[in-house]
Amino acid sequence: MANHILAIDQGTTSSRAIIFSAEGHALASAQCEFEQHFPNDGWVEHNADEIWQVTAKVCREALAKLDDPRSVIGIGITNQRETTVVWDRATGKPIHHAIVWQDRRTAEACRTLKAAGHEDLLRQRTGLLLDPYFSASKIAWILDNVQGARQRAEQGELAFGTIDSWLIWNFTGGKVHATDATNAARTSLFNIHQQCWDDDLLELFKIPKTMLPEVLDCAADFGTATEGFDGVTLPIAGVAGDQHAAMIGQACFSAGMIKSTYGTGCFALLHTGDTPITSNNRLLTTLAYRLNGKPQYALEGSIFIAGAAVQWLRDKLGIIQHADETEALAQSLKGNNGVYLVPAFTGLGAPHWEPDARALICGMTRDTGRAEIARAALEAVCYQTRDLLAAMSMDAGQHPATLRVDGGMIANNWLLQMLADITEVPTERPEMIETTALGAARLAGLQLGIFKSLDEVAANWVLEKRSEPTIENNKRQQMLIGWQAALKKSLSAD
Repeated sequence: MANHILAIDQGTTSSRAIIFSAEGHALASAQCEFEQHFPNDGWVEHNADEIWQVTAKVCREALAKLDDPRSVIGIGITNQRETTVVWDRATGKPIHHAIVWQDRRTAEACRTLKAAGHEDLLRQRTGLLLDPYFSASKIAWILDNVQGARQRAEQGELAFGTIDSWLIWNFTGGKVHATDATNAARTSLFNIHQQCWDDDLLELFKIPKTMLPEVLDCAADFGTATEGFDGVTLPIAGVAGDQHAAMIGQACFSAGMIKSTYGTGCFALLHTGDTPITSNNRLLTTLAYRLNGKPQYALEGSIFIAGAAVQWLRDKLGIIQHADETEALAQSLKGNNGVYLVPAFTGLGAPHWEPDARALICGMTRDTGRAEIARAALEAVCYQTRDLLAAMSMDAGQHPATLRVDGGMIANNWLLQMLADITEVPTERPEMIETTALGAARLAGLQLGIFKSLDEVAANWVLEKRSEPTIENNKRQQMLIGWQAALKKSLSAD
């Protein structure tokens, strides 16, 4: 029986299409990078039209690799979150480049709102902090800086969407303007308790409600894709932001389970059940997912730069040609030789939330070479993960028993072991590490009847490798002292 799902994983640096069987095997895939734009210090933009074209292209390429494309019965979409697109409803054209989640241009505007005492209201309603990371201040910036945009928005001529909404709009030929609850929850405009757009927050950011998409469950009818497929039509049946989709793909369906995804950034989510927990350690309270109208909640820690630091080694420093070279370089050393990299290229995320922190490499000598710098980039991921887990443990009142990990970086066995060593938590890598795309496919499968329950989804999760902590405690502590010293320098940088 035809039961394959096309999963679209629209990420920060590339779009990927993977076709999954019901058992979770990848049958065909295609991937294409797209251009990153850095018009000013701390600004990061994408061409939304290019994202649409690249995404449609990889979908066609993946389908063409199947013996029978008709075996695909639906689409699941997962996406980089918070990235903001505003477009003309009549023409479907963006009025400005998409402002990416990493972008820090609204830091001063957020500080002004925080100084005026608005962060408590925002935290109570959304579980988030007043930070440039989230969509609301980005929307406001576009309305205030694109000529005529605010007036057009107030007249109902403009639409806002995160990347999932933008793709849905294009795939359906402009017939559907929708998002799912997880993406909505990352805008700073969605009340996670009442599960609706919040009028007080819309007024705070001066954003017309008419711009916003309809909010649906993660498994729902998001319309039919009629565009971009050369005549093929498929229902869009599952949508979730990338980290929430990874939670589905990792089968973290019970309170206390935790997953951490290592892509451009690193994002750890701790499932807290049907009750949101307010963090005392500057973590985010967010939705894990929403199914059948019932929200499940999570605590989240966000690291802005993980795999992006390896990309920086490749593209800016030129010390590697391929990301997978970092494993051999790190293994070639007995230790880090006192070299630390704090990858605060766009500020620091949880638990610091310091947009003005700056990246640095410290501890270098004349003997320092590409191996030390590559290892430092990988170690930084581990130190930051430890910081997140410590904060989560304090908020939740328990230390995680295991850490389920996924994402492209986790193919690196050295990194997998170092994560266990530094965090003091066993790490578990599943057989399918592309769990973000898999989660989108699982959501579509739930909507289309391939799976009857989350228990059926969980039964398909397969462990590939587990790493136990092995490092001596005194060596770990010595490494952590060096990390804290480097972190202090980054946080105090002008």
